[in-house]
Amino acid sequence: MAARVSLRLRVSLVFGLGALVLAAGLSLITYELTRDNLLTRREDTSLARVLFNATQVSRLIDAESTEQQLRDLLQNLYTPLGARPVIRFGDLWLSANPVEFSEPQIDPLLKDTVARGRAAQMRYVVGETPFAVIGIPYFDIDAAYYEAVPLDDIADTLSSLLIALLTGSAITVLAGIGIGIWAAQRAVQPLTDIGEAAEAIAAGDLNTRLEGADPDLERLSRSFNQMASALQDRIERDARFASNVSHELRSPLMTLTASLEVLRRRQGELPVRSQTALNLLTADLEHFKQLVADLLEISRYDVGAAALELEEFEIIEFVQQAARAAGHTPRVTRDPDTEGLVLRADRRRLAQVMANLLENAQNHAGGATEIHVERFDASVEISVIDAGPGVRAEDRDVIFDRFSRGSRQTSGGRFSGTGLGLALVAEHVRLHGGSVRVTERADGASGARFVVTLPVNEL
Repeated sequence: MAARVSLRLRVSLVFGLGALVLAAGLSLITYELTRDNLLTRREDTSLARVLFNATQVSRLIDAESTEQQLRDLLQNLYTPLGARPVIRFGDLWLSANPVEFSEPQIDPLLKDTVARGRAAQMRYVVGETPFAVIGIPYFDIDAAYYEAVPLDDIADTLSSLLIALLTGSAITVLAGIGIGIWAAQRAVQPLTDIGEAAEAIAAGDLNTRLEGADPDLERLSRSFNQMASALQDRIERDARFASNVSHELRSPLMTLTASLEVLRRRQGELPVRSQTALNLLTADLEHFKQLVADLLEISRYDVGAAALELEEFEIIEFVQQAARAAGHTPRVTRDPDTEGLVLRADRRRLAQVMANLLENAQNHAGGATEIHVERFDASVEISVIDAGPGVRAEDRDVIFDRFSRGSRQTSGGRFSGTGLGLALVAEHVRLHGGSVRVTERADGASGARFVVTLPVNEL
């Protein structure tokens, strides 16, 4: 499906096209009117002079006139503006200036028309010079008078006018496009504001509202603000509900944990089936406790109560300690640029990021095989690499959503996590001004590569 052209571009193009049509129409009309006016004036002036010269010739020639008399007559005719007179006397053609204009340059159609006893006029180009040629027949003798009037000065004037009109048209089109861009900017700015507000809300800024909306979009603005307020209230209610439920569950969970601990101390006295049930109940309770803890943690983001507790620590040492604390021992590799790199960040949250990524690798890929730390210009990347089946491309955008487990298979056990581990990873990293993504392994082998990017200059 072809990409749609933006509204701003369409409005600008419409203004530009309108300016082009207007400029082209006015230029064409101006050119044609000027051309007709110049040619008409020149032809009227030339026709009056040609008639005068033709009358003079008719008075001074007769059937007995000699060639020399005719030549002398041609030289004495009044021919301003470079006019070229030609006389046909029977089969004899005489020109005042044979080099510039003579009988061969007279159009055959004009000669035939004059030969039939009709005066005529034609415009055509001889060489590179445009001419207006007028022919007048004589009825009392076998003769005719022609005069060619050059129009090159008019052609030069029209050429200059055409250049000026084209330049003016181009400027008009550019001005039209400029006005179109300005008008489009003004017209779509309210829609841009609405789009930016929607993006801000989608990014988590639920306090965003539209202020000072265009009067024509007041109803839309009011409806948008009402929708945003309703959405904010709903999310805050849900977040408070989740937080309250999680808090309320902690007390009975502690009671259950204490009770199970008593039973586990006497587990050896129980029958085998009861021991199995006790182990399953203990695993379920641990899973439930982790789920409640994760719900409490993520609810703080929903109500805007999450804040960083910054401290300085060395990145490589932190990664090694976080891996050991999470009960995992993957190989830790680094680039030389990370030697002695100190970050200022929330150690607890980043430790949970590492723990959740390592647990995810354990649940779905049999454990992480490597943790790689790499320094870039203004950021550092921590990659948790496994050798499992990898993450399908269609799951990579949603795997960090809450309760999204994607299509990865567990490597064993009844549980593959709470469904909030990777969501918490994304929230913790985003709070630090960073990002997290999952890709294929750089070496092309089977597995996944979870990459946490943290901006060094902002930590």
